[in-house]
Amino acid sequence: MAANYKEEPILTVEGLKQYFRVSSRFTVKAVENVSFKIYPGETYGLVGESGSGKSTIGRSVIRLYDPTAGVIKFNGMDISKKISRENNKALRIQMQMIFQDPMASLNPRKKVEDILGEGLDIHHMYKNAAERKQKIDAILAKVGLAPEHASRYPHQFSGGQRQRVGIARALIMNPKLIIADECISALDVSIQAQVVNLMKDIQEETGTAYLFIAHDLSMVKYISDRIGVLHLGHLLETGTTDEIFENPVHPYTRSLLSAIPSPNPVVEKNRIAESYDYRTSGIDYSAGTEHLVSGTHYVKCTDEEFRRFTA
Repeated sequence: MAANYKEEPILTVEGLKQYFRVSSRFTVKAVENVSFKIYPGETYGLVGESGSGKSTIGRSVIRLYDPTAGVIKFNGMDISKKISRENNKALRIQMQMIFQDPMASLNPRKKVEDILGEGLDIHHMYKNAAERKQKIDAILAKVGLAPEHASRYPHQFSGGQRQRVGIARALIMNPKLIIADECISALDVSIQAQVVNLMKDIQEETGTAYLFIAHDLSMVKYISDRIGVLHLGHLLETGTTDEIFENPVHPYTRSLLSAIPSPNPVVEKNRIAESYDYRTSGIDYSAGTEHLVSGTHYVKCTDEEFRRFTA
């Protein structure tokens, strides 16, 4: 399902800051003044190196962390501050998360039918036991698993199958937004392709929007409509997939793209990866503002840096 940019965004994040106080003298500034929007039916890819703040943003958006500052609006609700009981219930139904490690995020003492049915039980989303079973069997079939898998425990599955259970757990609530936090990084390459194709098929069928957090740029290019590039907690550049891959403006974005290996051995032999070091780059993230490159393509930098990047 193509994103509908004429509609209101399903998620709006403005000036998000997420700090963690380690001691009386030291605070980790994990996310610094990040803003982006996700529209219905869209996949927004969030990329960056390990430790850049990608997962922290996802956990802040779904309110596993209380944001230090900023505004988060989801489906018309302001969820950045204290949430009312009614809005909290709507949030827990309409926004779901797929975690990076399916084994760590699935209760090893529960069968799959109880893992999938937990959200249905909490929010009373069925009339009787037969309807509950029917919903569980239907969602298992949708993610490529059989009804008999419902009686198994997580350790009885392969990694790819466990991740399918994680996807099923998110989908069974029929959410409007799914946050996929590095959901394929622990899987084999062939299984990654299966899981991503499954997510695309489900999006076509249901119109669910994704916040797809990953560091595999090739996979992000395949699944995403728009991409945001994150470094040291700052969102440096954002635009459509074509804009980012064909016309990267920020030096950090160019260094990321230059590191992608090519399947063509001749091209790969001559590929030169660009190096980027923030400490010696002369770029000040905290002083940057958004500059429009073209269309929906923005880069965060000072006026002088923008002239230098686009020269």
